[in-house]
Amino acid sequence: MEETDRTILAVLAHPDDESFGMGGTLAHYAQQGVAVHLVCATRGEAGTVDPQYLRGFDSIAARREAELRCAAEKLGLAGVHFLDYRDSGMPGSADNEHPKALAAAPLDEVADKVVHYIRKLRPQVVLTFDPIGGYKHPDHIAMHKATVQAFHLAGDPALNGDLPPYQPGKLYYYVIPKRYMRIALWLLSLMGRDPHRYGRNQDINLADLVEDGDFPTHAKINYHSVVQVKEDATSCHASQLDGAGRRRSPLRWVQRLLGDNEFFMRAYPPVEGRVREHDLFQDN
Repeated sequence: MEETDRTILAVLAHPDDESFGMGGTLAHYAQQGVAVHLVCATRGEAGTVDPQYLRGFDSIAARREAELRCAAEKLGLAGVHFLDYRDSGMPGSADNEHPKALAAAPLDEVADKVVHYIRKLRPQVVLTFDPIGGYKHPDHIAMHKATVQAFHLAGDPALNGDLPPYQPGKLYYYVIPKRYMRIALWLLSLMGRDPHRYGRNQDINLADLVEDGDFPTHAKINYHSVVQVKEDATSCHASQLDGAGRRRSPLRWVQRLLGDNEFFMRAYPPVEGRVREHDLFQDN
């Protein structure tokens, strides 16, 4: 397989998901000449943004889209494709009730849109969130479900569409090994922080995440050669960083423990026995 024939499709929910999470992996493969595409379901409309970041923009969505396009250029992405849903916010927020909220959209509808991009871009590898969306964000979970359904439907000739069927070879979930989460909880306790009320809005229960969804890791991607690229892409999301330039992510402490590595669970092909991959295109 020629380098130029290799394509990865990441299917995520919000601007910043591509940089704060699997950005090292995306940059690593883009640097190798792989065509790396991103499907982003929303423009990150929910939440608050410091007024200084809205100067020159007519909405939070416009600001966050500009940040994503900046990050995509830094990462070397071949394309960014929006599904045009709206950020649903965290569970229980008013944004959940918006008529265009992603989390409220019919699963089949969202999956069909992802099928379109799978058939159009013809990736060998598809990446998305784990079943609990990392930290149980409703939009992350929605995109996990839609991507899994789309992955298996894209090659089905019985599903009509404007593009011919195409079946990707591999499906991975971005995961954070629980051993790192446990270390992070210990560090937070030493600092006097409550892991049950974490994050900017204190609406993340990190302790609960440790107990729920201990997903195996089958692939470990080292992105040491593109560490600065990931940092530059992260810096594009200025409205999501604190005054010191650190990400306002509920899992940022865990990310520090991972070093220059990102981890994935291989959902397809099914794993039999022990699998340890260091390349997402690796044959087993």
